[in-house]
Amino acid sequence: MNEIFSRIEHSLTADEVVQQIEALILEGVLRVGDRLPGERDLARQFDVSRPILRDALKNLEARGLLTSRHGGGTFVADVIGQVFAKPVTELFATHRKAAGDYLEYRREIEGIAAEYAARRATADDLALLERIVARMQGAHPSGDMEAEAAIDVEFHQAIGECAHNIMLMHTLRSCYRLLSEGVLQNRILVYNLPDASAALLDQHLAIYNAVRKRDPASARRAAMDHITYVEQAMMEAERTGDWQRVARLRLKQRS
Repeated sequence: MNEIFSRIEHSLTADEVVQQIEALILEGVLRVGDRLPGERDLARQFDVSRPILRDALKNLEARGLLTSRHGGGTFVADVIGQVFAKPVTELFATHRKAAGDYLEYRREIEGIAAEYAARRATADDLALLERIVARMQGAHPSGDMEAEAAIDVEFHQAIGECAHNIMLMHTLRSCYRLLSEGVLQNRILVYNLPDASAALLDQHLAIYNAVRKRDPASARRAAMDHITYVEQAMMEAERTGDWQRVARLRLKQRS
């Protein structure tokens, strides 16, 4: 990990170390599962004694922000957690209306995120987005749908980070957790549709270019159009899957 921690000036308590790590977690610099540097290196970066550092880490661990693994280091805890209890997520998975409502919600919130990103993204934000887009373009010719889908989520998370709104960023991360766990929809299903992969790439590029050009209205429109496409593609994928299932049964029955 690159050095992201700042030197603490003349502190005799753990409070400033705690506050700095809290801020890094809150602002999304430190993410769930990120491993902190070892004790010696971390104390050096903060320029504090190791007893002070241990007090800070113990405080953060007691409050559920960090977790330690015996012999394995200290990690950012699962601060996002489950947005909904398991019984509710199981209902989401079995009721089709939930998927539609989820995408309707995402369309609005991602439109806002893209608009804010176009207004607020820094040069470093754009550099990170450019890197993700380059990986997205590199994965496209390979036809590796799982890789494309994973970078898809990473791209949207980065747009949320570029919005520089803490509530928005963590809300979107919660949305993507439901997505990555396959609770509401199977992203791979969409990529199976003819020309879908190319269409999705073009849509992501449209969002990126609008953010890069500092065009909030275009960024919002591109993000919302993208979710509308995903919604329609999901319906098409499900319908095509039903056709295939029925055709297979007919063939089997008449053989």
